[in-house]
Amino acid sequence: MSVTQRILASWRDPRGVMRGMLAAGQREDRALVVLMVACLIMFVAQWPGLSRAAFLDPSVPLDARIGGALMGTLFLVPPLAYGLAGLSHLVARAMGGQGSWYGARLALFWSLLVISPLMLLQGLVAGFVGPGAGATVVGLLVLAGFLFQWINALVVAEAPRKETGQ
Repeated sequence: MSVTQRILASWRDPRGVMRGMLAAGQREDRALVVLMVACLIMFVAQWPGLSRAAFLDPSVPLDARIGGALMGTLFLVPPLAYGLAGLSHLVARAMGGQGSWYGARLALFWSLLVISPLMLLQGLVAGFVGPGAGATVVGLLVLAGFLFQWINALVVAEAPRKETGQ
């Protein structure tokens, strides 16, 4: 199944998709690629809003704004995501979760990638409409979608593993 098909399937059955991804085995390289692609899409999603801001306030040029966004999304978000995934695993473990560190990472990273189309929409709204009610509504939609995806994925990742009878 392609990544775009999995993203669409995650909106219908987030737990089933996460179960399938975890069943594929622990692949740290795959988890890192998922995170980096999500960060790249987040970076691109900011361009319309940055362009609008540079047009309205030319004291900070567009290339400087894009450089700052690049630094934030591609270099600062990944270590923060690893930290947040670790923290979510510790909280889940305190609440009885029996998953792995890898499962917690994959749940967060996959959730970020699944909401990337909504982030692109949010970027377009920021660029064409600007701040206001529309941007707030789309921002809340992105947040709600992310929480929906992350909670469902984390429930699967932290669920007790069934023993194989061998």
